[in-house]
Amino acid sequence: MRAEARERRKTAIETAAIDLLLAEGYDNMSMLAVARKAKASNETLYRWYGDKTGLFTALVDRNAEDIREALENCIGKASSPDEAMKRFGRSLLRVLTNPAAIALNRAAAADATGTLGTALAKSGRNAVLPLVCDLVAQVQNKGFLADLEMAAAAELYLSLLIGDLQIRLVTRALPHVADTDIEARADSAWNAVRLLSGGSIATVS
Repeated sequence: MRAEARERRKTAIETAAIDLLLAEGYDNMSMLAVARKAKASNETLYRWYGDKTGLFTALVDRNAEDIREALENCIGKASSPDEAMKRFGRSLLRVLTNPAAIALNRAAAADATGTLGTALAKSGRNAVLPLVCDLVAQVQNKGFLADLEMAAAAELYLSLLIGDLQIRLVTRALPHVADTDIEARADSAWNAVRLLSGGSIATVS
């Protein structure tokens, strides 16, 4: 199978798996059901992913790649520290609150073995934190957040940005997040970190 066709088939399979995760949950999702929904063979799924845990890990990796691409684009295109941090926060929240991310987090939360949670952490927060640290370092080079150590500033920013938002979405305590709320939350998190670092919240260039 050519690379382009293989990638299209994998996208169809993984999209079907996310749909089934949202509709039925991880325990009730079978490889056969995914294959049927994606119009692929069961043998193809087992050959490419190994088993259901392998498929879940592939879904996590794909979501993490979406996060990395979105955040790297924000870092490269921003014209000021304010814009970089706010765009970064908005992009991260949009990916973390999309249906795929919520489905993966629900599956991991329901897994008593911890296997799914470990896969999610490896390609989730552990992959995002270095990007946040890189951005904080760039901001510090511009003279901002100088009163905070880089790793501490990155952890603080993520904590203020995300908080319990994902937990409330995963538990259905919060049905959805409006884009206006995402923008306000991203701006608020950045402003709070700057204030805690001894800076003002006035826009800087």
